[in-house]
Amino acid sequence: MASMATGVSFSMTSGIGGGRDDVERVATAVRTTLKLNQKNSLSESTCSFSVMNRYRGSGAIRTVSKAVVDGDEMSKNLRVGLICGGPSAERGISLNSARSVLDHIQGDGISVSCYYIDPDLKAFAISSAQVYSNTPSDFDFKLESLAQGFSSLSELAEYLVSAVDIVFPVIHGRFGEDGGIQELLESHNIPFVGTGSRECFRAFDKYEASLELKELGFVTVPNYLVQGIGVDKSEITQWFTDNQLDLEMGKVVVKPAKAGSSIGVKVAFGVNDSIKKATELILEGIDDRVVVEVFIEDAYEFTAIVLDVGSGSVFHPVVLMPTEVQLQFHGSGDPKENAIFDYRRKYLPTQQVTYHTPPRFPIHVIKSIREEASLIFQKLGLRDFARIDGWYLAPNSNLSSSASETIGGPESGDIIFTDINLISGMEQTSFLFQQASKVGFSHSNILRTIIHRACSRFPHLTWYNYGYSQLLQGSTTLEVSGDVQKVFVIFGGDTSERQVSVMSGTNVWINLQRFVDLNVTPCLLSPSLSNSSGASSNLDNREVWALPYSVVLRHTAEEVLAACLEAVEPDRALFTSLLQKQVMKDLMDGLKNQSWFTGFDITDELPRKFSLKEWIKHAKEAQATVFIAVHGGIGEDGTLQVLLEDEGVSYTGPGVLASRTCMDKVMTSQALSHLSEFGIHTISKDVKRTEDIMHETIPNVWDELINKFQCLTLCVKPAKDGCSTGVARLCSSEDLAVYVQALKDCLLRIPPNTLSKTHGTIEMPNPTPEFLIFEPFVETDEIIVSSKAKQQLSWKGRRRWVEMTVGVIGKRGSMHSLSPSLTVKESGDILSLEEKFQGGTGINLTPPPPTIMSKEALERCKQGIELIAETLGLEGFSRIDAFVHVETGEVLVIEVNTVPGMTPSTVLIQQALAEQPPMYPPQFFRTLLHLATHRL
Repeated sequence: MASMATGVSFSMTSGIGGGRDDVERVATAVRTTLKLNQKNSLSESTCSFSVMNRYRGSGAIRTVSKAVVDGDEMSKNLRVGLICGGPSAERGISLNSARSVLDHIQGDGISVSCYYIDPDLKAFAISSAQVYSNTPSDFDFKLESLAQGFSSLSELAEYLVSAVDIVFPVIHGRFGEDGGIQELLESHNIPFVGTGSRECFRAFDKYEASLELKELGFVTVPNYLVQGIGVDKSEITQWFTDNQLDLEMGKVVVKPAKAGSSIGVKVAFGVNDSIKKATELILEGIDDRVVVEVFIEDAYEFTAIVLDVGSGSVFHPVVLMPTEVQLQFHGSGDPKENAIFDYRRKYLPTQQVTYHTPPRFPIHVIKSIREEASLIFQKLGLRDFARIDGWYLAPNSNLSSSASETIGGPESGDIIFTDINLISGMEQTSFLFQQASKVGFSHSNILRTIIHRACSRFPHLTWYNYGYSQLLQGSTTLEVSGDVQKVFVIFGGDTSERQVSVMSGTNVWINLQRFVDLNVTPCLLSPSLSNSSGASSNLDNREVWALPYSVVLRHTAEEVLAACLEAVEPDRALFTSLLQKQVMKDLMDGLKNQSWFTGFDITDELPRKFSLKEWIKHAKEAQATVFIAVHGGIGEDGTLQVLLEDEGVSYTGPGVLASRTCMDKVMTSQALSHLSEFGIHTISKDVKRTEDIMHETIPNVWDELINKFQCLTLCVKPAKDGCSTGVARLCSSEDLAVYVQALKDCLLRIPPNTLSKTHGTIEMPNPTPEFLIFEPFVETDEIIVSSKAKQQLSWKGRRRWVEMTVGVIGKRGSMHSLSPSLTVKESGDILSLEEKFQGGTGINLTPPPPTIMSKEALERCKQGIELIAETLGLEGFSRIDAFVHVETGEVLVIEVNTVPGMTPSTVLIQQALAEQPPMYPPQFFRTLLHLATHRL
């Protein structure tokens, strides 16, 4: 493939690349009118801001507030040090949590500085822009050159003594929840949020915690501790016998004693399999202590957030509204092997798990969960907040008899607690925010409540709690120039990208709702009633739900829809309302005495259902701008754009024609086929009807394709789908047969390494696409970013082609290329859906390192990208994926996405932050909105 493009002359027409000034003018215009909506725990009080400024080193547009307290000007901010990263496999999730905390606490009396601990426990002060990276691997290898390093952890602590007032640790797993970071901070008398080091050490070790809970009278799951690889088979055999487990097939869970987020958790059957899997965990270096415990049958998993609303040394833990965790199986894999709430189910959008808040348990069971979890919090000496996981045992459960002996007696004896999480995940839709929003807390309000509680333990920080209250009481209403603009953010849909769409739409909504001159409504495009991906004939069946705050915070479109239906079901609504009132009463018993608490800021509203056409008319009547975050299907093929244009409703992104063209990969190639002389190329394609392939002899189809393309490896993808859905590398007719069979069986995904070449999970299109595209697989050299000691980047560079993704933004005819990102695949040769959009997975290098691509080649690439955008008639924003030659800057187009991913860590955010000056997420999305309302 490299030889095809080598030597092609690269000459650009004048004027291409002139979009930079236009975009900067738009961004500047937006910046001058930014008015951040300070909705965090303001209730009836409001704030007046006399200074509005953007700080390049901050993670958001920051407001500097001034108010008069007792005649003195009070402008001092609480300096919060946010520490993330760490040595565990959860450091990517830690980065996600840090990003979310930064988003929601920065400003209004709080200034945030960010710190990162790498896998070798080396500490750095990092910019907030780095917190928006997709994964720590995006910047690990270049930290030495772009961040302030510390020679030791002690030097970091000494720096923090004068640099911050309080530390908010968001390191999950080792060094974050095992007492490591806490011990370091305690040794230097640095205040911090959360539980102390000794209590963390005891609670984090699953085996030691279970012993302590048992001592305190709580029932625990019978378990056995494996230490080192020399397992005593006779001992574990006796343990199996004592617990009435079959020696050959007895089902158990094998997990590290000291690891969080279900890292390394496996199901085993019998003594030999248990020893094998425990030994594997130890040899993998995950932990040197492994717990084997009885697999709980006929039980319902739950998790509960505990919030301490006391003050000073007085504890007042209140358990919020617990969440039931329901695992789902959809015909892929063996449910007996996969019946655990593992890392993928916990953090990646999937239909394999559904959450119910509150649980579908009897009211007395939920009461027992809340009472006992609160008691555990107190007995173990936990502080500020925590998450406690457990099970509600059905009468026929294999552990129900032992549960009847708990401290609560027979009524509470069907509750069992298993895991204690000292630093719960804080991603946008995490359990913390789901449960908090059900009882009146916004993201910002719950986080600030936690910080206020932590400050109350330190006498020298009480000024913040008092001062914050006075600032609110002394403020006046923020004046908003002009009318409030209504924005409807729509996400969801039918396609295999709908879960990413939920993440994108949620992120857009959270960022835009900060502006007081915007009234932003999140809206779910529910799946159609028929099994089709959104043809115009099915539009009459489409429904849109306008969503209240708490209903949005879900992982999948199906969850959001189920939450809508639950919310409007009378009995369920009454049940939820009773629990809400009880939890809010419990909270107010502690919060009513806190001067800084001004009330709950989320009201419990009901979702509203419209037909799609009714919803568009509603948008017209409201004079709303529609922010489209529906990936694929009618959101990206021009259908939704036509409907909106017909009613005169403004919307984000490219228009009808560009959307239709880019959705069809063949049409995209045809539209760009005349640009070879400018160094822009397309990949040869063969389009086949899926139905025809299913009835043909697979070896014959394979031979025909490889003879046509004169290659041995093919890439297959749906003709009208995007973002890695159904994209696979095929190396043989056997691979093609597996792929076609997966389509026949309507599999939701092809498991990792099913095909002959190593690959990750392949998310399959649903429903089955009408057409498939086959094209030669473009070979690129592997780029390796070491996550180990030296954080090195290596690239052999023999083929000279690399895969890149580039955002474009601006008005039609003057689109500006953002800084391209070099994409690094962590498994296999195709970027998975989660590697592209899910924070903590995948690696993007923005901009490409100069050791791989020169500045001149990069600039020619950007000019080519802008020419592609102009040729296709793109406007607003889009993303172009391509192979780029590192010497010539020539571009080989893969696909164009007119509704690109807008998740918290997507490359678009990283590229916007690489601009000069940087555009942080609120600015970025506000700029896209501005472009929509000023469409040419």
